[in-house]
Amino acid sequence: MIPAFASPAQREAAYGALAHRFGNRFSQAEAVRNQHVNTVTWVLPEPPEAVLEAETTEEVSEIVRFCAEHRIPLIPFGTGTSVDGHINAPLGGLCLSLRRMNRILAVNPEDFDATVQAGVTREQLNAHLRDHGLFFPIDPGADASIGGMAATRASGTNAVRYGTMRETVVSLTVVLPDGSVSRTASRARKSAAAYDMTRLFVGSEGTLGVITEVTVRLSGIAESIRAGYGAFPDVESACHTVIETLQAGLPIARVELLDAAQIVASNAYSKLALEPKPHLFVEFHGTETATTEQVALFESIASANGGSSLTFAERPEERTRLWKARHEAFWAAVATRPGSRGVSTDISVPISRLAECVMETRADMEAHGIPGTMLGHVGDGNFHAIPLVDPGNPHEVRRMDAFLDRLAARAHRVGGTCTGEHGVGQGRRHHLEAEYGPDLLRAMKAIKNALDPIGFMNPGKTLPD
Repeated sequence: MIPAFASPAQREAAYGALAHRFGNRFSQAEAVRNQHVNTVTWVLPEPPEAVLEAETTEEVSEIVRFCAEHRIPLIPFGTGTSVDGHINAPLGGLCLSLRRMNRILAVNPEDFDATVQAGVTREQLNAHLRDHGLFFPIDPGADASIGGMAATRASGTNAVRYGTMRETVVSLTVVLPDGSVSRTASRARKSAAAYDMTRLFVGSEGTLGVITEVTVRLSGIAESIRAGYGAFPDVESACHTVIETLQAGLPIARVELLDAAQIVASNAYSKLALEPKPHLFVEFHGTETATTEQVALFESIASANGGSSLTFAERPEERTRLWKARHEAFWAAVATRPGSRGVSTDISVPISRLAECVMETRADMEAHGIPGTMLGHVGDGNFHAIPLVDPGNPHEVRRMDAFLDRLAARAHRVGGTCTGEHGVGQGRRHHLEAEYGPDLLRAMKAIKNALDPIGFMNPGKTLPD
């Protein structure tokens, strides 16, 4: 059921009050509204009616309470890098931007944690931490906000060793839908005190409250960091190398698969000069002795699967170039078919079924004439197909929709998930019943209704209608 929100006239009166209260931090300009909408997605952009920039938790509380009172949809916004329609405004409403909330509040080197406002980005935090010999390890590629990463349960290239935001978030400050401010946990390393409210809000995508502060775990910068790449005769042998590496207990920090089509695209876009074969990009962290041993063991496993010896990026700037090319992979893929739209898919499966699912997905794309590339954080079973579609061609659009449904079904068939890191947003809601079943979905909706009975917090996201 669609919530009974305020009429257009009532909203305009409310927006007038917000403009008077917040001055130039409130805007209804079309250009500003279009900057606060989802664009890198298969989901069509739907701009909000207005944008308001908050600066403190107290202001967020005031704004949330105001929107609840006036029955106005509220969409939290970090940096806008999510890819599944999380920041769209399908029912109009107010976009609440947290960009100005970008203060690093505390760093506790002895405890390996830091507390930041939600608008702090991962690159900003890591620049601040460098002198402490620490770093924030979650790397989704984009310079995302920490609050947004918590809200979407993000991960990235370091997840195989350092985990995801689920493991990294210690505690949150959250403004609930009634405007009250709550802290979800202490800074203790563990707790058995009642419900784990932190995990409830990590991944809630702004539908249960607005995250305004985040305490995160930090990691030490390794003495030795060795990154490199190696080619393989096919995707299957590369996947088996990853599986055997993990089975051997090798503490690899990063291991990324790029198929041959992606290598060709990245060569052109990122000015690489790699063989047009499937590649693994890898990185090892530890002492000099440890990384030397890790590299030797990995190369022996790769060689047994037909892989080449690793070519190393010895200097920091070479490592940066290598991982920059990996982070640019989506844009590299899109550039191979001008005028097309890339669809960033995101399934995650048990490691033992990884090779099977990757090969089936590639065969599916080829059988249905779908151009595109494949890549992924294969160390934790998460991979991305990037099919390319002409949005103006109805036949291609229907073909793409069917492919996305088959991809999610493939993940579910082997005990996987329709999204390993991108979140649900608008684009994956219809897959949740197949993943969780109707009973658990009813429980999720009961939680949503208990916290947000009006349904004004980021409506049209996460849970099916």
